[in-house]
Amino acid sequence: MNALTQPPRLADHPVDPMFVTRHSARAFTDATIDESDLLSILEAARWAPSGANVQPTRIAWALRGDAAFADILASLADGNRVWAERAAALLVVASKDHVEKEGERLPHVSAAFDAGAAWMSLALQAHLMGWVAHAMGGFDKAGVARRLGLPDGHTPHVVVAIGRKGDAASLPEHLRPREVPNGRMPLDQIARRGGF
Repeated sequence: MNALTQPPRLADHPVDPMFVTRHSARAFTDATIDESDLLSILEAARWAPSGANVQPTRIAWALRGDAAFADILASLADGNRVWAERAAALLVVASKDHVEKEGERLPHVSAAFDAGAAWMSLALQAHLMGWVAHAMGGFDKAGVARRLGLPDGHTPHVVVAIGRKGDAASLPEHLRPREVPNGRMPLDQIARRGGF
């Protein structure tokens, strides 16, 4: 089945269409992104929910052509680098792992959760603006942290590629079948009333 014949995603319960039409595509055009568009996408991440309003999320970003873009790209696993090199922008989403409270440095136990909320916010904003955002876990965390100067006490979680959706034919042949929106497990497999 190709992207033209793939049935649309259907929600079992009413949700805004942005949730089922958003897709983490890999095929990008060569389009560039204006810094103002990227800043709007990042602004959405800034307004993500944050436990106790600590706001531990940190994002380093670069546009294609920037030296930092090459640094982020070099950190990616080969399977991601082959398609992410066409992205208009690459972002590293990280979080500060501690909070300072009354002069004491304490672990921030929900830092990764908050960073995930920021990722989802930027992914939806990108989608609403006609951009694709695709998060990747396959990257050298220590390498990208070193290259981009991530301070100690911070953890990189994902690299995000942002671009305009392109033709699946631009991808290596083994990735083309994956260039369709995938489904989700039924709701009753992830959420149950009264317990797990």
